[in-house]
Amino acid sequence: VTAMDADEGMNGQVKYSLNKVSDMASDIFRLDYETGEVILLRSLDFEEGDSYELEVQAHDGGGLFDTAKVT
Repeated sequence: VTAMDADEGMNGQVKYSLNKVSDMASDIFRLDYETGEVILLRSLDFEEGDSYELEVQAHDGGGLFDTAKVT
């Protein structure tokens, strides 16, 4: 996930967080709070689930945020 902010300094720095994630998905995926990279913690198993949904928020230093759904 990538977000950009045109502000300079602290207000332009973007950090990422998971807003909504199921218990099963939290055991499988990790979010790098600095880069927005979604990382697999283990292999996906179709028998456990055929799809996963994560809601990622990008926050800037000025208190603004936006949300993206990752399916």
